Amino acid sequence: MNSNNDFLPIVMTLDAGGTNFVFSAMQGVREVASPFTLPSHADNLHECLRTLVSGFERVRESLPAPAAAISFAFPGPADYRQGIICNLPNFPAFSGATPLGPYLQEWFGIPVYIANDGNLFAYGEACAGLLPEVNRRLEETGSPKRFHNLLGFTLGTGFGCGVVTDGRLLTGDNDVGGDVWCLPGKRYPDMLLEESVSIRAVKRVYSRLTGDTTELTPKDIFDIAEGNRLGDAEAARHAFAEMGEMAGYGIATAVTLIDGLVVIGGGISRSHKYFMPALLGEMRRCLGTFAGSSHPRVQSEVFSLDTDMEDFVRNRAQKVSLSGSAGTVYDPLKRIGVGITRQGTSRSISIGAYMWAIDQMARVGKA
Repeated sequence: MNSNNDFLPIVMTLDAGGTNFVFSAMQGVREVASPFTLPSHADNLHECLRTLVSGFERVRESLPAPAAAISFAFPGPADYRQGIICNLPNFPAFSGATPLGPYLQEWFGIPVYIANDGNLFAYGEACAGLLPEVNRRLEETGSPKRFHNLLGFTLGTGFGCGVVTDGRLLTGDNDVGGDVWCLPGKRYPDMLLEESVSIRAVKRVYSRLTGDTTELTPKDIFDIAEGNRLGDAEAARHAFAEMGEMAGYGIATAVTLIDGLVVIGGGISRSHKYFMPALLGEMRRCLGTFAGSSHPRVQSEVFSLDTDMEDFVRNRAQKVSLSGSAGTVYDPLKRIGVGITRQGTSRSISIGAYMWAIDQMARVGKA
């Protein structure tokens, strides 16, 4: 018997890294091609393009039906709307302006959509991740409260962000919507925020506190914090906590403008037990006025969806009326939730890439 997914379009996808490309294909929220990895050849444009073409051809040959589109994330900067990749630090092959999207579209004869990985992560979480999960839990409790906006943050090589409002991905007029990485930092206001919220930040702080110049990865530092590797456990925990504080500063700024749920992914998100308390603490911090009063940094109450989900979705409905009218039921508590991705960063990006392609094809059909 065919499932509902069998009637959905198929989209070929790619997880593009500076070392490897991981190719696959999605149909709805399930993979329909076994993922495989090829070297990216980031320093050679000819070899990189050859790998992209051969990889997608291999995926195409394995599909149960023709693909409707290609959709994937590629490290910025880029003119994503035009599919033009521009001067990538991790891909020396892409110097100048390279029309990668048009090149692949001409080769395969199907639409090609390229987007920022932070955007696709957020879109995947809004379509099939944290956002629908929270709304389902609210419905189960009988609460009238629903959420329509989501901010997705990725903690890894850099500090990525994507914003979804009322089901629409915020890309901006210059394809830089939601780019929080270039906000000023809290402790270092003359430095980019990303310098304090990234892999290099965790490594730098641990080295600063210990004097250890060994080339450690965040996984190494996490193992030190856990007591599973020799090193200064207290300094390791502090390195993650400092990164959490800095991330919370940026997230509080962004959520003040967008007002929605917050979901966190990326490689460093696995260390959330050490950075999340400081991140939440920063978001809950109060600011003062010259009159001497104090106000929360974020207007809504900030909940951890990892530890306080039951309280967050609790039905707080009240009925209010005037002069014997029928009355109106509403939830009086302004609140936002912050949680770690449940389905994983890579899966969210894949789902986001799929849904972005479907969304863009639908828009063209309506034009």
